[in-house]
Amino acid sequence: MIEVVSVRFKNRGKSYYFAPNGFQVEAGTKVIVETSKGLEIVDCCRGNHMVMDTSVIQPLRPVVRIATQDDLRVEEINKRREKEAFDICQQKIAEHGLDMRLVDVECNFEGNKTMFFFTSDGRVDFRELVKDLAGIFRNRIELRQIGVRDEAKMIGGIGICGRPYCCSQFLDEFQPVSTKMAKVQSLSLNPAKISGSCGRLMCCLRYEQEAYEELIKKVPKQGAFVETKDGYGTAVQVNLLRQTVKVKLDSDGDDSLRLYKANELCAVPGGRPKDGETPPHVFNYVPEPEEEPEEIQDQWSTLFAEAAPEQVVDTEKREAKSRNAGRRRSRQKKPKAPEASVQEAAREVKAQPKPKSSKPHRNKAGAKVVKVEAKVHNAAAEGGQKNAGTENAAKEGSGRRSSNRRRYYHGKAKNSGDK
Repeated sequence: MIEVVSVRFKNRGKSYYFAPNGFQVEAGTKVIVETSKGLEIVDCCRGNHMVMDTSVIQPLRPVVRIATQDDLRVEEINKRREKEAFDICQQKIAEHGLDMRLVDVECNFEGNKTMFFFTSDGRVDFRELVKDLAGIFRNRIELRQIGVRDEAKMIGGIGICGRPYCCSQFLDEFQPVSTKMAKVQSLSLNPAKISGSCGRLMCCLRYEQEAYEELIKKVPKQGAFVETKDGYGTAVQVNLLRQTVKVKLDSDGDDSLRLYKANELCAVPGGRPKDGETPPHVFNYVPEPEEEPEEIQDQWSTLFAEAAPEQVVDTEKREAKSRNAGRRRSRQKKPKAPEASVQEAAREVKAQPKPKSSKPHRNKAGAKVVKVEAKVHNAAAEGGQKNAGTENAAKEGSGRRSSNRRRYYHGKAKNSGDK
């Protein structure tokens, strides 16, 4: 085992191992390392850790120092120079009429070298371009042609999945991807749907390829001659993820299909036999054991039982007592409904004595009597509120009517006596 730190140049691409040289480096720290081309400032993606000796390529170059404020200031100066060099190089490419596309510019930490990355469909004669750039920048000029995948890795962007490109985030190396992977995963073979922004097949097609290869071994291919527990037939449709196969049995009609699991059928080697030949028997059905459903336990009751079992018993007793009390209250006599009180008030109003004379009284007392009777009827219609109050009002009304009659007859007799 050997102690190393992992770093990345410009925080992209493959990570490389360097000897910590006695420094305790944390992830995200900028450090100065020694390379074959001189000193470079890099980003530490993983701090001090141990790796196997076989995974390290000797000689292991050391970390010179952790980046200081002066080193960070030099890095900012180099970034400004890179932007200026990018604009100047594009102008020179247009002047020479070269068929190339400039992608990125890098200035090394020591400032004695400038590297230009470009893409092109073919070979480009850029000798005159190099002479012009060397006369402007007064240092060593290097032009490097890269592929479209490297271009997407440098520029970055958002893929059709809505996330940043995998190549610019975490992929160290580009692995080969083929159209066969899309076929195995039952994806559309439309180039626009399975290609990335770089124009090549998406790198993520390889992520699930191993899982699909394992699933393919458990089910027959589409169109294969299979033997099921119900007889022989042809596999019409295969679902790898669900591990199910739709089979058209020879004994069924043309339009009938049956669905089988992967363990309920088997592919017959050699395919369908010739007419008159008996197909071999190769399938032995073994039903899968049924899994018993797990009992779902109440988490809170389990916690209370473990913490305080006596308290749980007390709560159960209290719940039983509350249920019994509820039953007793339900058995008690229910109060009369408001409709019954309304009916009783209406009967009392009807049972009150009426005046003997059919003519209505025009005096003030008669008006009061009518108002009292209206109040009684309103009280009965509103739900029989306070029957005792209603009875008192009725008695008061009857007393006033009798006094009014005495006053009326007394006055009439007096007038007749005067005559």
